[in-house]
Amino acid sequence: MSAAAKVSTCLWYDGGAEEAAAFYVSLLPDSGITEVIRPEPEGPALVVLFTLAGVPYQALNGGPLYAFTPAASIAVTTSDQEETDRLWTALVAGGGSEGHCGWLTDRFGLSWQIVPETLPRLLASPDRAAAERVQQAMLQMGKIDIATLEMAHNTR
Repeated sequence: MSAAAKVSTCLWYDGGAEEAAAFYVSLLPDSGITEVIRPEPEGPALVVLFTLAGVPYQALNGGPLYAFTPAASIAVTTSDQEETDRLWTALVAGGGSEGHCGWLTDRFGLSWQIVPETLPRLLASPDRAAAERVQQAMLQMGKIDIATLEMAHNTR
C-alpha cells in the first residue's frame, strides 16, 4: 500500500468497492483512484485507494458483516445551486434515496451531505431571527435550495 496516506477513511463494502470508488471520483475535481489491490491479478479488488477532492479514502470489499449507516457520511460543500443539483442528482441516481436537510444515500448505501456553502453562513447570521427562519426552511427540504434559504433569511 505504498500510495496510502498516513490517515484515511475506510469504507466497507459487500462487493462493489471498485465500482463505488470509480463513481465517486468521477463526481469531484482533484479526485482519482491511486491504487487497486487485488489478491489475484485478474480477480476483484480487495482494497481501492482513492481521493475525493484531495481527501484520501479506502474502499474495502470486506463482505456482508457490516453495512453503512447514516451515523457516518461524506459531507461535500458546494459552491452554488448548479453544483448542488448536479451532485444530488448523480448520487441518488440508480437506486439512491433522498433524505432530509441535504442528506441522501447513494446506490451503494453510503450517506452523503450535500451542503451549499451558503447554508452555514446563513445559519450563523448575527440576525438570530433570520437564522431561525433559515433553519426552519432547511428542515422542510430534501435537497437544499439556496434561493429559498436566502428568501427565508431576507424576509422580515
